[in-house]
Amino acid sequence: MKTFGLNPYLPYWENVPDGEPHVFGDRVYIFGSHDKQDGDSFCEEDYVGWSAPINDLGNWRCEGIIYKKEQDPINGASYDKEIPAYDDAMDAEGMLHNLYAPDVAQGPDGRYYLYYALDFVNVISVAVCDTPAGQYEFLGYVTRADGSVPNIGRWFDPAILSEESGNYLYYGFSPSFRFPGMETLEIPGAMMVKLADDMHTIISEPVCVANGYDTAKGTDYEEHPFFEASSIRKFGEWYYFVYSSQQMHELCYGISKIPEGPFEYKGIIVSNGDIGYQGNELATSYYGNNHGGLVEINGKHYIFWHRHTHGRAFSRQGCADKVEILADGTISQVEMTSCGLNDGALPARGKYGSYIACHLTEAEREKVGLVVGMTGGPGDSRPELPKSMPYITEERDEDYEHGCKPYIRNMRTGAVAGFKYFEFDGTEKEIALELRGVGKVEVSVDAPDGKIVAEAENTSEMWNTVSVELKKTKGVHALYVKCVDGKLDFASVEMK
Repeated sequence: MKTFGLNPYLPYWENVPDGEPHVFGDRVYIFGSHDKQDGDSFCEEDYVGWSAPINDLGNWRCEGIIYKKEQDPINGASYDKEIPAYDDAMDAEGMLHNLYAPDVAQGPDGRYYLYYALDFVNVISVAVCDTPAGQYEFLGYVTRADGSVPNIGRWFDPAILSEESGNYLYYGFSPSFRFPGMETLEIPGAMMVKLADDMHTIISEPVCVANGYDTAKGTDYEEHPFFEASSIRKFGEWYYFVYSSQQMHELCYGISKIPEGPFEYKGIIVSNGDIGYQGNELATSYYGNNHGGLVEINGKHYIFWHRHTHGRAFSRQGCADKVEILADGTISQVEMTSCGLNDGALPARGKYGSYIACHLTEAEREKVGLVVGMTGGPGDSRPELPKSMPYITEERDEDYEHGCKPYIRNMRTGAVAGFKYFEFDGTEKEIALELRGVGKVEVSVDAPDGKIVAEAENTSEMWNTVSVELKKTKGVHALYVKCVDGKLDFASVEMK
């Protein structure tokens, strides 16, 4: 029996952002960073692997830790070769560098190569394994044959493509201001170099494949310059370069018929605030940075991306949504959903955690913006969240998987949690909401101010399930739960 696909697609307690999906054999594997729940910095944990059968995309299996930060010689592992010169301006004495966003490709020799950059270290590392699920072992650094690293572009967020024509490594970071250690770098945008079949020796000079902040003016990238998060795929005759723009919350893309590019800018694929979707100017959730990639599974295409939890920047979760590639190779922007990798809407039967909400707003929509900490730096002192902000979080409860009960906290008057999509067969008669706090809610379909199908009131400061009549509803609908008075926490919704 297939498991329903949901967003986030991994269990709630897992935080794997920057997800790069790849199909190897009959499974899809996700390679990403690893945040800590309610963390204080990006990518605090070691890499973990997850995979799912290509015919059951809701049934994810943890492959365990596939690579540890302590395995990199820059973090102290033994190494009998010279480590390339790297920027240490952001070194924190006595602390290991974190493992930032990775990518994996199967090389010409059939082995699997893992590419990553340590935080603020201007060099790309490579690990290798005989199987996609790990354990990976450190191999070396991406350098020229003489051991040097070209001083063009920031060696950051690698993406790897290995095919018959060669091995192509994409990388780059193009902020609107220079971080320490970047003062002397030439940063035109996203860069590409070819690698030898040993998968770590550079055999070409870097070329810019997508314009960044310094070079975008007057080009098709001007409104959405490359920022970071390189990702590369080939479908049919087109190569797709996906990246995070200066806006951070959106994944954009360009296409080319050759892997060397340049890639012609074509548009936005997804925003983790749904900004721009069907002309939407107001965010439908609190947003932050974004990173992910495209994948083809059984003839269908999906974009993987990530969202933020705890109202802050550093506890991100992987999500995915289906895309359609048109005859001319273009992709229209897709909306965030709760059903993600599911083959269609979720059945309006059974119990769903509120954490799968893809719409989460407070009363004043204009205040729904960047998550807290997104404009600060990793490790900064923890700021307080705005009092009006609802957010997804968790509490300890041993009755739940990993002892972790997820819920939406702080739904004050006017706050809305939305779910897309449920399919109703018309026989559902009751809806049960698990609430805590004193307040009233309205349940509507199709829009936050759409047709009201249920109303409920809660008066308990303990978790309480309130069951009320559900007006007859049939077909596929978005479902919205709105706090119309009071202050509530919201853990689950069940339709019967």
